[in-house]
Formats: sequence, C-alpha cells, structure tokens
Amino acid sequence: MKLGVVGLPNVGKSTLFSAITEKAAECANYPFCTIEPNIGNVAVPDVRLDVLTKMYTAKKTTSAILEFVDIAGLVRGASNGEGLGNKFLSHIREVDAIVHVVRCFKDDNITHVEGGVDPERDIEIIELELILADLESVKKRLEKVEKYVRVGEKKYVAEAELLQKLDAVLSKGEPIRSLKLSAEENEILKTFFLLTSKPVIYCANISEQDIGKDNIYADQVNEIAKKQNAQCMVVCARTEAEIAGLDKEERQLFLDELGLKMSGLDIIIKAGYEVLGLISYLTAGEKEVRAWTIKRGTKAPQAAGKIHTDFERGFIRAEVVSYSDLIECGGFTQAKERGKVRSEGKDYVFCDGDVVLFRFNV
Repeated sequence: MKLGVVGLPNVGKSTLFSAITEKAAECANYPFCTIEPNIGNVAVPDVRLDVLTKMYTAKKTTSAILEFVDIAGLVRGASNGEGLGNKFLSHIREVDAIVHVVRCFKDDNITHVEGGVDPERDIEIIELELILADLESVKKRLEKVEKYVRVGEKKYVAEAELLQKLDAVLSKGEPIRSLKLSAEENEILKTFFLLTSKPVIYCANISEQDIGKDNIYADQVNEIAKKQNAQCMVVCARTEAEIAGLDKEERQLFLDELGLKMSGLDIIIKAGYEVLGLISYLTAGEKEVRAWTIKRGTKAPQAAGKIHTDFERGFIRAEVVSYSDLIECGGFTQAKERGKVRSEGKDYVFCDGDVVLFRFNV
C-alpha cells in the first residue's frame, strides 16, 4: 500500500518523509527541490511481533510494510501544468491514500510560496488543483462513454451515470470522496484512478517551540479535517527527524521528555491503516514471526493467498487463535488444549491480530 506525501513547496514534506523512512531526501529553501518522487519502505511498528519472537525464539522477524512516496510540491495552476504540475499529479494517481502536509509554523528563513502562513488557503489550493485535474479527466471520459451509450452499448450505461454524478460534484468544487456511492459504483470508480477519490490524512507541521502547546494554525487544519470526516494529526517534522536518528531506547526517552505518547511515524501509520481499511494477521514459528497486511473483511482463502498462491488454491482450513488468547495460554499447543484454537473454513473473515496456521493441499 502506498501513501503519497503532498503539499505546497517548503511545508516540510521532504523533512517528514526523511524522518518517517529514515531515508535522506533533498531539502532546500526553494520550491521544487524534489522533482522525481522519493520512495521509502517503512516497517509497521507492532509490539505483538516482539512478544511472539520471544515466545517462539524465532530466528527471523518480518514486519508489515507501508510504502511512502514524497511527491514534489504543488502550486496554483498545477492542473494546467504550472510548476511541472501535470507530472506531479500523475505521481499522486499511483498512491492509495494522501498524506497532506500543511505548514503551521512561522519562519522568516523558510520561504512560503504564497507569502505567509495560512493553512485554510494552502489546503484550498491543493484541493482545487486536484479537483480541476479530476474534472478534466471525468469530462474527457464522459464524452467518450456517452458516444458508446448513444450507439446502444448498454454495458457503458452504469459508467456514464456515475461519470455524470462525478462531474456534478466536481463542478461544485467538492472532492469525489464526499460522495456516498454504492458498492457497484465504487468498483467502477476504482478504474478511473481519480485524485480526489483517495482518502486524505492531514498533517499539521508545527515548530519545535510549539510542541505540547496550542497552535491556532493546527486548530484550523483540524477543523477542516473534521468537516471532511478526514484524519488529522499534529507533528513537528524537525523533531521527527531527530527521533529517527536515535536507537529504540533513546527514542522512547526522548518522546517521554517531550510528553509525547507516540512518534509521528506511529501516528501516521496508524491513521494510514484506518483510512485504507487495513489489518494485520500473524504467523509464528521457530523459523519466522511475520505480520501480513490485508484489507478488513478479507476471507480466509484470500488471506492465505498473501503468503503464496498455492495456499489459496489448495486451501483446506485455517487454524486460528486470537493474539490475546495465545499470549494468555503461553503457546499454540496450550491454546489448542484449552479449546482456544478454532478450525475455520473458506467463509471465515479474518480479524486483526489473528495468529494463523494454514492447512492446504495442491
């Protein structure tokens, strides 16, 4: 799953990306120092893996992975190609969700492309450019599809009706994600790769001096997120960059010193999982303890297919125990003896934290 980090130039995107991924991205006090997107894979923090690794004395531990993409700053007119906008918008089409970084700090040493800090205006600029790009795409596709409908191609009727609905909402300056669509419409929508259909996580980037204090700019971002029913978090990209350079124990001490319960990375990943509807199930043994990422609502054979296609093709059953029951019992054998291990078939829907042993035959 890909999360695209977007925003205006000089809002702290690349600094935050570097902190999250522990991978250096060029940062500079001028627009478009990022041209080609930086890409980094991030291990999803999961304390359950550490516990299971000790329980099984596993030789290897493998975390679930999220991919972050640092996309160059957008500016006014991006949908018309300003600031290489068309190129940058195409990068956004490839991600599953958007992390929108909004500048919520004043610093005379860092240029703001719009002349000053104003989160509401900055969010509107990005949102409008994404809406305009989507509107152009929808109109072009609608024109083509309506021709098919006029000559009697019935299979295009549902698509034409959906495109008309999308055209109407985008023309009002509203994003597609504000629409309530049926399951069938959502399936068609996926094939369009539209920008404003993607879920958004707003990231209010504050200064180091404002950590733990009220910030009127961050409050504005939070209010906008509430209206859109979107996720919002407050982070300091510079501090996150400092945290990223510490080892695990030092990191926790630093967070405690700042009065923070979680790092920005943990908060963003948690939000990413929620907006993308993701959960993790676990496999455990002496060779390896591993987390597997699946969509919420995934059934057993498809979950097995994440490990190997043979597991799905030859699926017989899944032996499942919840993580909490496994830990309480002290092991898989003990959990089985106490009746906590369930034998589940093809219709079983996986839950977050299920610890699983698949039975299959090919």
